[in-house]
Amino acid sequence: MKNIITKFGLVLIGSTVLLPQVSYAWGASGHRMVSTAGIKSLPDNLPSFLRTDNSAAIIGELGREPDRSKGSGKSHDRDLDPGHYLNLGDDGLIANSVAITALPDSRENYDTALRAKGSDEYQAGFLPYSIIDGWQQLRKDFAYWRADKAGIKYAKSIPERQWFEHDQQLHEILILRDTGYWSHFVADASQPLHVTTHFNGWGEYDNPGNFLNAKSVHADFEGSYVSKYIQLATVMNNMPQPKVLGCEIEQQTANYLIATNKQVVPFYQLINSHPLSLESREVSQFAISRLAAGAAELRDLIMAAWQCSLDMTVGFPPVSVEDIESGHTNPIHEMGGLD
Repeated sequence: MKNIITKFGLVLIGSTVLLPQVSYAWGASGHRMVSTAGIKSLPDNLPSFLRTDNSAAIIGELGREPDRSKGSGKSHDRDLDPGHYLNLGDDGLIANSVAITALPDSRENYDTALRAKGSDEYQAGFLPYSIIDGWQQLRKDFAYWRADKAGIKYAKSIPERQWFEHDQQLHEILILRDTGYWSHFVADASQPLHVTTHFNGWGEYDNPGNFLNAKSVHADFEGSYVSKYIQLATVMNNMPQPKVLGCEIEQQTANYLIATNKQVVPFYQLINSHPLSLESREVSQFAISRLAAGAAELRDLIMAAWQCSLDMTVGFPPVSVEDIESGHTNPIHEMGGLD
């Protein structure tokens, strides 16, 4: 198990090198850039295994996975596809009922509120909960990694230390996988057309701006345009400075979605005067700014998940991470499973 992370990374990267480059819709190019840039910009206080070029390459590829898994089956797709978007109205309401500033505390309650108004989470989309759930999972992953690190330090025997080392290696795999998969939804939420009712052209709504109604505009912008004109280095150079977030993931997610939604009208105004078929500095800068916003949000949310993992518990019965790191508690039995 000593080299399990290295082997995992080499397999992934090796597969990437051998496979032909295929262009998918913030898609192959956009998702890879957001996920990679987010990892490459992490500060030094996060675990070193997560900040390597190898990890950035792995997470960059896994950031595409929720799209690549589409077509797995009717139940799979119907359950998961609405997690990529949110049909947010111009009035700040989802399906004329749920305010983005007052999201219910669970998907169950969100769906209940929507159904009371004749909609549901599958029609309206549940992107906020894809972000919230993924962040909470990553925070828990980090908590276990912290506990394992402390367990290695304070182990009372060689077998005990070996158990913690093995468990930490497994959690490093989980952190790479969970971060990569979840990063897809953070990236989706930086694309204005994923956070609006006007997702494929302006649609059948009042249109005083005479905005474009072509349904292809969504895929053309996030896919072929980004692939043709945008580069990873440019995205990274345009990322805002790191921002320290708290542990209130629900509020932060709402703030992020609101900020993206405010770019819907500017996007359509831009497309009115700058066709996507032309290389345009204005359109390029808009795409770069949105990709950079997604990468920065990913970076900042990972930083918050790491910091907030200090307040978590692990194992059963639950043991405080803080007590484990201080050496006050040895969690070998709780983490190993008491059955």
